Amino acid sequence: MEKMNMNRRFFVKSTAMASGGFILGFNWLVSCKQDAKNLDDLAFGPFTELNGYIKIDANGHVTIMSPNPEGGQNVKTSMPMIVADELDVAWTQVTVEQAPLDTKLYQRQFIGGSQAIRQSWDTLRMAGATARQMILLAAANAWQVPVEEITTSEGMVIHKSSNRTASYGEFVEEASKVAVPEEVKLKNVEDFTIIGSSQKNVETKNIVMGKPLYGIDIHKEKMLIAMIIHPPAFGLKLVDFDASEVLGMPGIKDIYPVKTYNDEYVWQYFDTCTFMDVVAIVGQSTWEVLQAKKKLESVIKWEVAPEKTVVRDRFGTQQELFFPSGLENTTDHTDKMLKMSSKNGNLQRKDGNPEHYFKSAFKIVEKAYTAPFLAHNCMEPMNFFAHVTEDVAHFEGPLQKPEYTEKTLSDRLGIPLEKIDIKMTRLGGGYGRRSYAHWLVEAGIISQRMKVPIKLIYSREDDMSSGIYRPAYRATYRAALDDNNKLLALHVNAGGIPESPLYADRFPAGTLDHYLAEDWEISSNLTVGSFRAPRSNFMASAEQSFLDELAEKLGKDPIDFRLELLQRAMEKPVGENNDYEAERYAGVLELVRKMSGWDTQKQDVHRGVAAYFCHNTYVAQVLELRMVDGQPKIEKVYCAVDCGIVVNPDAAINLIEGAVVDGIGNALFGNLTIREGVLEQQNFDRYRMIRMLEAPKTVEVQFIENNMHPTGLGEPAFPPVMAALANALYKATGKRYYEQPFG
Repeated sequence: MEKMNMNRRFFVKSTAMASGGFILGFNWLVSCKQDAKNLDDLAFGPFTELNGYIKIDANGHVTIMSPNPEGGQNVKTSMPMIVADELDVAWTQVTVEQAPLDTKLYQRQFIGGSQAIRQSWDTLRMAGATARQMILLAAANAWQVPVEEITTSEGMVIHKSSNRTASYGEFVEEASKVAVPEEVKLKNVEDFTIIGSSQKNVETKNIVMGKPLYGIDIHKEKMLIAMIIHPPAFGLKLVDFDASEVLGMPGIKDIYPVKTYNDEYVWQYFDTCTFMDVVAIVGQSTWEVLQAKKKLESVIKWEVAPEKTVVRDRFGTQQELFFPSGLENTTDHTDKMLKMSSKNGNLQRKDGNPEHYFKSAFKIVEKAYTAPFLAHNCMEPMNFFAHVTEDVAHFEGPLQKPEYTEKTLSDRLGIPLEKIDIKMTRLGGGYGRRSYAHWLVEAGIISQRMKVPIKLIYSREDDMSSGIYRPAYRATYRAALDDNNKLLALHVNAGGIPESPLYADRFPAGTLDHYLAEDWEISSNLTVGSFRAPRSNFMASAEQSFLDELAEKLGKDPIDFRLELLQRAMEKPVGENNDYEAERYAGVLELVRKMSGWDTQKQDVHRGVAAYFCHNTYVAQVLELRMVDGQPKIEKVYCAVDCGIVVNPDAAINLIEGAVVDGIGNALFGNLTIREGVLEQQNFDRYRMIRMLEAPKTVEVQFIENNMHPTGLGEPAFPPVMAALANALYKATGKRYYEQPFG
């Protein structure tokens, strides 16, 4: 028990009790000593806002706003850590809140491309450092001392010569009136106290306690439930339906067609929707709407849609997207990709004279790799809350790119941007799927028509059968060798449905005098979009599998072979557009070699290696497996990572572990097949996911230590593990794996 320092102004007297007694209330933060472990249970305020990121109350407690959506990648913890470090407060003094969408206060308020920390690093540091400097200036004015004589530590202002100390809270109100300084000094890396330390996820307690953090948890007064019926196959469109019988079912309020985007609308970059004419069902409860949906599906008429072209604004440049007519099939896709890969593609890069060396080669090594369409299968199916009135349009739910969706909503609903309010809930899975928010637009249209709050919910089947998918891909690699088994030239021809996966300027580009990269695309009416590590998730697997096989043909160790190529890129790189740093690439390979004991044989252990650069981060992996009763059991994956400064090590390791498991699962089992435009896997009874016993027993992660700005981590560990698995399986079975899924 702590003694309380109370006076009359902290008391509140009430005589409104039937017993004739009274209640005494007091400000806990002032009247008793603060205990960090009890902070979550206390109410703070009033706060003074120093900038869009920081609020401090009179007791020195700090609230830091986390601007970007939280999808499990831990930005809601890591981004405020950066602010808190430069603000120079103790992490125990900090409470974190999810910031609402506000493009005037925050830049790049979305997640995607593993860029949240990288692109916000300077901004977050400046926000903390600026607020600290304003507090210093306010303290200097109050104490009448030069600001240079004042220091700070863990939320305290210190003037050593006069032996004075005070909490930030004592100066925060005056600090808010100080002119924002034009320049501030940022900390040196070696002076970080929070950045680089492992901090627990600020939502852990709420997650464990089952708090309503997700969009699917939302419940508002007078809220109705809506569901959507999309065409049962890609390539179909709505004709007509008779809802008279369904409208009489219990709880059903209305059924009507919805047009997601108007015909003349110019799409924003993340507007992706194949099914623009759908049917909405609105009712009292999820169960009642679901029953009506099942009955209505049998009476809706559909027909084959004509081809169409839509215009999309690609960040200021308009581009056309073509959707062909017809019902597509996986068998046709396979034949078309095989045919396209046998032709010359669109030239993307050419170094030297590769054609000459392929014509005169003593031996040519040629291998082709394929991968199917994949579904995201987020744990939380798509959903969003909308309440559109004449005065304001309020939205709440899980969304990766709110600032782009805001513009789409404004256009479709006919509402000014300033009247649209989007609040972000925690994402129950994302990695690209929640970038494309046509379901949010659908929710807004329904709420605007019904004039009531609406929660739109997709079933698992809706989610999996209405897009957005990872495209299907094919890549053919060729290597020209002379009679001394020397590598002379390399050629890659890659393409996909409906987009190419090629990165023409990535490794091994820049390591050979003679190099050719071509690509191609096949149009489709299936809706595709960002999937964890877009394009890289396939190219890494194909490239690193081919390099492994090529190393064997050359009689070289797989790591030695890669390092030889990188040595050439360090000493005498070919071309000027190589988008990787060979030294950093080689660094992770050297580290993973050491971590895994690569040069030491392990009995009954089969190992595969792969390395890849994407999203500004370098990752090398060695995967170890054993064969048990004819089945591979993955024992361990070693990951060497160069991502610059690691903000929150535990969270970074968690991201890498998750990416490794996700990559192995997709490589072994991920597969979507199409028959007459219909997805044949529409729930988990047919779409195989990795299981606990199939995950690696251990994932060991080590980071290259440097003082470079942090880069991405949500995606880079995902692509190479597929090739590491394929290469290990070859060592175990003697069979090369060219087609995903391997299982």
